[in-house]
Amino acid sequence: MLPRITLLFGLTSALHGATVVDRLAVVVNRNVIKASDIDRDLRVTEFLNGEAADFSSAARRKAAERLIEQILLRQEISSGGFRRASAEEASALLNRIRQDRFGGSQARMRAELAKFRLTEDALREQLQWQLTVLRFIDQRFRSGVLVTDEEVRAYYDQHKADLERQYPRDNRFETLAPKIRASLEGERVNQNFAESIEQARKRSRIRFLQGAFQ
Repeated sequence: MLPRITLLFGLTSALHGATVVDRLAVVVNRNVIKASDIDRDLRVTEFLNGEAADFSSAARRKAAERLIEQILLRQEISSGGFRRASAEEASALLNRIRQDRFGGSQARMRAELAKFRLTEDALREQLQWQLTVLRFIDQRFRSGVLVTDEEVRAYYDQHKADLERQYPRDNRFETLAPKIRASLEGERVNQNFAESIEQARKRSRIRFLQGAFQ
């Protein structure tokens, strides 16, 4: 199963009545990542995860790494002519989140978004991007993945005890084989994706600016 890709802008922001000038944090080729980009990524990510926002140096660095990947992905998606997710698809996912987490209440969701200083439009934009990335990964990397019947059987035999605990009612090979195959395929797709990103990073000029994550 593909992981949720939680991947993810203003020149000034107000904090306790003082104006804080937005700073550049990372330069990726000719693209820049600003401090506000990192803060926004953290707020969106924590909202989607249902957690309190963490603005520590470690969390900001992790967010910057996600944004670097996003820049590299946007370049490949654009140059490769891959189809982007539509606004309608993003709205459908937004509605699903509203239903699952907030019982369908728009007011409740907007109130929660406000805690993270987000709007529905900003969230919809991020969801559209996430769907685009998932579609790109599937189109770009799944076609070359092959899992043989022997590999499925070997996995079943090697993990039989764990599978019996996980599926106590029916853990026959015939029943679990499709799940095992899908899991192995997903692992290889993710591995191919990670290797592609690493190669893209090596081809790029990435510069972290001093003091950006303090």
